[in-house]
Amino acid sequence: MKPIRIPIPAVDFKPPVYHCHRAVKPFLLDGRLDKPFWEDAPFTSAFLDIEGEHMPVPRFLTRAKMLWDDENLYFGAQLDGNEIWGHVSERDDVIFQDNDFEIFIDPDSDTQRYYEFEMNVLNTIWDLFLPAAYRDSGGALNGYDIKGLRTAVYVDGTVNDPSASNRYWSVEVVIPFAALTECLPEKRAPREGEYYRINFSRVQWKTDVKDGKYQKRTDSSTGQLLPEDNWVWAPTGVINIHYPELWGFVFFTNTAKTAHSYTIPEDEYRKWELRKLYYAQQIFLDLNGHYSDHLEELTDILEKYAPGNANHTVKPLPYRIETTSHTFEIACPSSDKKKELRIYLNGKIEVK
Repeated sequence: MKPIRIPIPAVDFKPPVYHCHRAVKPFLLDGRLDKPFWEDAPFTSAFLDIEGEHMPVPRFLTRAKMLWDDENLYFGAQLDGNEIWGHVSERDDVIFQDNDFEIFIDPDSDTQRYYEFEMNVLNTIWDLFLPAAYRDSGGALNGYDIKGLRTAVYVDGTVNDPSASNRYWSVEVVIPFAALTECLPEKRAPREGEYYRINFSRVQWKTDVKDGKYQKRTDSSTGQLLPEDNWVWAPTGVINIHYPELWGFVFFTNTAKTAHSYTIPEDEYRKWELRKLYYAQQIFLDLNGHYSDHLEELTDILEKYAPGNANHTVKPLPYRIETTSHTFEIACPSSDKKKELRIYLNGKIEVK
């Protein structure tokens, strides 16, 4: 079978949901989560392997918290484990050469124009802006800086010392909404009941201790480094975090009492139906040199190429498929039938 350029994820659309409460207590940036500011913020579910629940459970626990106010979005995360080390010290260097913690934010759920942030235990950071996902010919803007960003790290243990009583490291990240709303039409902070698409990732390398130092583990037969582990809040079903359509939903709430009234909107499920057809179009192009305007051909592709443990049957909806020699557009009605949901060649989803 021909290799797939844009793999179909081995998970169905079941992203986690987090109800982000308003911050009501004073904030002191020190990297610690064991303080009053975070008491009313629940932890996310434990991170899983990026490929999904069918993969082994991560060997270390990772969880995150979020809060918000009129100006900022606050993140906290605790990364358990006794392997606490880091070496990258230059901003915007490739942080995941070390173990790291990463945040991804798509404020309008269009799977484009989103933000990436990475940090290691040394509080070295890497912030990027992606006009589109890499699979959609998006190139990260490495020179982008999150204006007003604040970060801190706390270590329960000693960095780069395998003999220490290492338990965990925790982080706090403060990102102003003004840095996240640059591409939104109204350029404003969210309101009660609105949501962002967010994901978190933890990169963890397998290591051995040699001469009192951590050393990345290698394959004994090849001498090559073993691949890093990728543990995430919302699995993407493929070893690629840049599938924004599968990131979690973070609803902004003013009180805990109203929080659980917010659930994933029906239109987001319809966007997923369009996304499945987008995957099929990309594979059809690779196989045939052009796009298809026949729903049956696309559903046949999904049946043949979708991983066996994921449900990629397309829901029956009145789809509209238009193609040219070099592009396509697929649409279906919104759940209230007042608008149309559209997905394009470049992966972007719009509501018109």
